[in-house]
Amino acid sequence: MAQLHRNPPFRAEHLGSLLRTDELLKTKTAYEKGEAPESALVDIENKDINEIVETQKKLGFPGASDGEYRRHMFWGSFFPGLEGFEEIANVDIDYFRLYAPDVAAFIEEGHKPGESVLCTGKIKHVGSTYVDQFKYLASRVAPEEVKNLKITLAAPNWYHLRYKEGKAYPSDVYSSDDEYFGDIAKAYQAELQILYDAGCRNVQFDDPNLAYFCSDKMLDGWKNDPLNKYTPQELFDKYVKQYNDLLSNRPADLHVGVHICRGNFVGSRHFSEGGYDLIATKLFKELNCDTYYLEYDTPRAGGFEPLKELPPHKNVILGVVTSKFPQLEDKEEMKKRVYDAAKFIAEGNNISVEQALNQVGVSPQCGFASHREGNAIDHDGMIAKLKLVRDIANDIWPGQL
Repeated sequence: MAQLHRNPPFRAEHLGSLLRTDELLKTKTAYEKGEAPESALVDIENKDINEIVETQKKLGFPGASDGEYRRHMFWGSFFPGLEGFEEIANVDIDYFRLYAPDVAAFIEEGHKPGESVLCTGKIKHVGSTYVDQFKYLASRVAPEEVKNLKITLAAPNWYHLRYKEGKAYPSDVYSSDDEYFGDIAKAYQAELQILYDAGCRNVQFDDPNLAYFCSDKMLDGWKNDPLNKYTPQELFDKYVKQYNDLLSNRPADLHVGVHICRGNFVGSRHFSEGGYDLIATKLFKELNCDTYYLEYDTPRAGGFEPLKELPPHKNVILGVVTSKFPQLEDKEEMKKRVYDAAKFIAEGNNISVEQALNQVGVSPQCGFASHREGNAIDHDGMIAKLKLVRDIANDIWPGQL
């Protein structure tokens, strides 16, 4: 029987991205304009990463990240770093499913989607663009703590759902989605092995697309799109299989989590709504990961009932504290929500609430800066939120990391 993976995840978690300093933002902009050398950017990135790692240590978060400070957006550089993908500054709007929630949000704001990455040839992993980020992060902690550190990865399906049927790759390069998904899975296998060899034991996939299958608005758009050849459930099944393929030969001590993200953009905008009910059984029972990071900060995420589908060998990190706005949640109310969630896990597995709590942790519902400009919250507000998460965890699981 599969074993519950612990430490990681920890009772108090965060989702990886943290607010950047004004100095880092200004230096990044200057570098992009050719007004500052790369060395100046690297120096400030290093300085800020050093400081934010120390902050996480003091706050009691063993699964520390580098704040994603070297990235422009949460997905980083994985896809542009693959052979067979090309980053395009201005993609024709006709490429996109306009009802995909992130694309729709851009359109509603009067913008077309920004830069994107298109498949232009056979996909092949030709070197990690993440491993140096991890190695620097690992240099900031004691050797015995390296296994706790977290690195976030782009979802393997990210550049598929947002494109219209037939636009994700050239038909003369791949004859089917399965062939295309297969090469992406192989690329992730190579990436995970490189990270593992560098000492990484804790990865988190950030996946807004899976949450889109909970969105009535997206599903309505899907139904009305005559180009689609799959039902939403059929495509969701393919995405789960893609995860399972890329994780099929992972080492047993590599902790893998998936964050089901509902969007996190400028001004603390979210992209999708809807409870997990439509995807819970397939997501929890068939996707072969260890931990689910779920957003539960507002009613848009629905209730805790779908957690009845969570098997006893998997964890859930409850994002009951919002990262989007500074107003601080009531600690006792959040603790009650954690217990309420545990009751459904207990019911689903016919175990006690105390046993169910062994599978649970708490976190902010998303990152604080999935895009580099960050959410509508300042540094002090972020620290207060992280302290609250740690305090909730300390009360429910005293003495546990």
